[in-house]
This record gives sequence, structure tokens and C-alpha cells, in this order.
Amino acid sequence: MNGTFHGYSAAQALRTGGRETVREALLQVRQRSLALADAYAEAEAASSCGLSVPYAPELNPPLWELGHTGWFQEYWIGRNQQRSLGHRCDPDHPRAASLLAQADALYDSGRVEHRSRWSLPLLDGKAARAYLAATLAQTLSLLEALPPDAGQDALYFFRLVALHEAMHAEAAVYMAKALGIAVNEPRAAPREAAAVSVLKVPAQSVRLGSGSTGFAFDNELGAHEVRLDAFEIDAQPVSWPRFLAHAKETGVPLKPHWLAAAAQDPLGPAVHISADEAQSWCRWAGRRLPTEAQWECAALGQPAFHWGQVWEWTASTFHPYPGFERHPYIDYSAPWFGSRRVLRGACEATSPWLAHPKYRNFFEPQRSDIFAGFRSCA
Repeated sequence: MNGTFHGYSAAQALRTGGRETVREALLQVRQRSLALADAYAEAEAASSCGLSVPYAPELNPPLWELGHTGWFQEYWIGRNQQRSLGHRCDPDHPRAASLLAQADALYDSGRVEHRSRWSLPLLDGKAARAYLAATLAQTLSLLEALPPDAGQDALYFFRLVALHEAMHAEAAVYMAKALGIAVNEPRAAPREAAAVSVLKVPAQSVRLGSGSTGFAFDNELGAHEVRLDAFEIDAQPVSWPRFLAHAKETGVPLKPHWLAAAAQDPLGPAVHISADEAQSWCRWAGRRLPTEAQWECAALGQPAFHWGQVWEWTASTFHPYPGFERHPYIDYSAPWFGSRRVLRGACEATSPWLAHPKYRNFFEPQRSDIFAGFRSCA
């Protein structure tokens, strides 16, 4: 992915479009997943001692990720007896048997303890690909059986699995960069120096969150009015020259991953920045991070607001919107309320099917392996 998402047309089409759009998304995200799997396999073949992915809370073994992608799709589509109910599906209803023996014991992220994933008898690369092919064929067959004008409930889980796979592909890019694995992903064109510009946003009431039309994640629902005072916000994320000026003046040690990223894109947005590091810059500059309501207001209402190069930390802790109701994928939002920080936007590794101005990303504020930066407000 690269560029700025002014129209977010693909993400909106997946959320509101029909059966054929959903099919296109499923095929495209799978193609990307397999290309990333190829990159990991090539890295392993080229290494004299094999590809070693060390245990870390933010990582997963690549073969576990591959099998989990197929498991998630089968669990919510092929094995889901209530998929036609959409978000009203009972997540605990009895499931059909998996195409893979012991699939739940290997790949259910809600039940398989994270550290154990390094020692499980996972499928090898060939078998994992066969499982992914079988589950995708099952999914596409069930999708094709729907009427062309299938409604929101009928398409809910098909959209969910496409977006879930897009998220895991993005995570695979993060891990590849951390491990020094080359992946054949589009990169942004070299940038020219851009003047620092700010947008003045008038006081107004904004409707934060998604409505009831089309697909939405459960944490986006509960659309509600928020009154905002007038504010000033950067038109673009904080660039490396602006960010490194703070480090130079204050004596903050330059981290190797900052220097590597700045060398690749000297005029681009600062990336691999934690929320604490973003807030430190803001204090130095006499600025602050925007709230997620301010970010969404500017993204939807200011044509000169450029986003999509990096995920952007906000000042908002991840909390449910009013009237929150948990969707069947119960591990997605609710376990993380109160402990994570909201990021908005998208990065160059984000699938265009996912990049939407109402999408709420959320991570622990100390994370700097993700492709995150920030912009500031007065």
C-alpha cells in the first residue's frame, strides 16, 4: 500500500458493496497473504540455520499465522451454522467439524496460549497452503450461493474474514521488517519537502462512529454526537526533520530504527514512534495529540487533511462508544478497552480494503514496531 486515502473507496465498497465486491476482496487479500508467506519461506531457505522468529508478545510464528488465517475463515464461514444472522450470531453455538483435525487446538487464538504457539505441531508450509486453499474454496462456494443482492447480515462474516486477513497481512509486514526479511510490497514514491501547514477547524458538532448501514466493527458502533471547540491540526503527520529536531535539541538518543527509517525516506513522516515519544515531541513543540474525535472530524471535513502514510496516535484511550454491544468475534474489542491507545488512519502496509476514516486501530502505547507516527494540534 502507499499514498494518501482521500477517497477510501475500496474500504467503503467492501463495507457497503455486494457479493462481487466481497469476493474480490477475499481473493486479493489471499493473494497478498500467500506472497508474504513466499517471502518468509524464501528467507528460511536462504538461511543456513533456518528462519528463527524469537518469542515476543507482539510476534507469532509465520506458520501459525498462516494456519490461523485459514482457521478463522473456516470457523466463521464454513463451520458457522448461524452465519446468516450476521452480528446476531451466537458465538458459542455448536460448530460443524473442521476440514482439519485438531484445528481448534492449533489455531484458535482465543484458546491457544500465545507462548505455546512456538512448540505446537503446526502444519508445514505445504499443508498449511492446502488448508488455506480448501477453506477459501469453501468460502467462495458459500458466497456464490447467496443471491446477488444479499443483505448486510448475509455478508457480515464474509466481510469480517476479509478484513481479518488484511490485518494479519499487515502484521506480517511489520514482523518482516523487524526480522530483516525482504517483502515485495509497494513503496511510496520519494517525497519532496512539504511546507508545514495547519488546518483551522471551526467549532462544531460531529457524529463520531459508524451508523447502522453496511459493515462496521463493534467498537465503531454507537454513533453519537460530540461537540468540538475550534481547533488547529497539522495537515500532515509530523515529518522526520521536525521530529529529529526535537531529539537533537533535547538530547534524546537516536534509536537505530529511527535512523534506518529516516534514511529510507528523509522527508517522510516519522515512523516507529511510540505514543509516549509522540507526546514528548508535542510537549517540546508546545503542541498536543488530537483526540480521535478531532482526527475523524478533520479527516472527513478537511480536503487538505492528508492521511494514509502512517498510523497516527491520538490522545484517546480505547473505550467503547455509548451503547456498545459486543459482536460474535468477542476477542476483538472488549478485552482491550481501557488498556490501549487509539490510532487512526492507515499506513503504507495497510490494505486499501481496511483503510477507512472511521476505523479504530488500537495498540499498547509503548509499541514502536508498528508503522505509527502522529500529527499535532495547537
